[in-house]
Amino acid sequence: MSEPSPLQVPNKKERGLLERLSSLLLREPEDREQLLEVLQQAHERNLLDADALSMIEGVMQVSDLSAGDIMVPRAQMDAINAEDSIDQIVAFAVEKAHSRFPVYEGERDNVIGVLLAKDLLRIHADSDVNLRDMLRPAVFIPESKRLNVLLHDFRLNRNHIALVVDEYGGVAGLLTIEDVLEQIVGDIEDEYDFDEEADNIVSLGGDQAGLYRVKALTTIEQFNETFGTGFSNEHADTLGGLLTDHLARLPARGDVVELQPFRFEVLRADARQVHLLRVQKIEPAPEDTDANSSTENSDSDRPT
Repeated sequence: MSEPSPLQVPNKKERGLLERLSSLLLREPEDREQLLEVLQQAHERNLLDADALSMIEGVMQVSDLSAGDIMVPRAQMDAINAEDSIDQIVAFAVEKAHSRFPVYEGERDNVIGVLLAKDLLRIHADSDVNLRDMLRPAVFIPESKRLNVLLHDFRLNRNHIALVVDEYGGVAGLLTIEDVLEQIVGDIEDEYDFDEEADNIVSLGGDQAGLYRVKALTTIEQFNETFGTGFSNEHADTLGGLLTDHLARLPARGDVVELQPFRFEVLRADARQVHLLRVQKIEPAPEDTDANSSTENSDSDRPT
């Protein structure tokens, strides 16, 4: 019989041990949190610059956000009434300076299409042109649609705008491709961006009454003026800074901080700063009200 070769392949048990040892030594990331740690370590060792790290984190986080999180609310939509005259429509388009407008008939929930501003140039060639002949089909998406799926649809269909509808079929807001890309590359100033201060605090309304989407760079002074609160700006100027000071670290996506009378949830953040918050006013606990009323009743029942 021939003796076993010294280069004999290790058995199954030995291979399992080697695999465990190699995985322990190589320390490959096993989940998203570990992968983010590896990327942040690469940034600290100057293998990735801050912008590249921010974009990679944005790509990883975009699948966790939905259309309802970043849409332009219905109350701030610039839409055209199909019953208006062509002259009124042209004047409205010039005033708002958007490239695309939702067009509704009757109620704002009844969107019948999207008008491209460049199509209004056809009026100069044909004064009898009909508005409905110029409309493009409107794309409707649910509030729950994930942004990574929506971005794929935008690219596939070469569409740049979508109407967001709630569970009852009503129009809740709109979303552009620029809004989605902002979650990856940072702020992009586009046609649907509003006045900087006016857009800092946006009421979500509808089924999300009492909820607000707030930019983390909103000053504490503006927040106090809007809600009548008294948060101190001694150690920080912005809401993002206020949360950072409270946590004693940079807030991460998903962090929830309660600063009476509000609950702050971090919707978007990267390795450098917080970008977007969801803010909810905390109502007094009903137990406290019941306890107070029972105390008052017990006091009134006491003999004088």
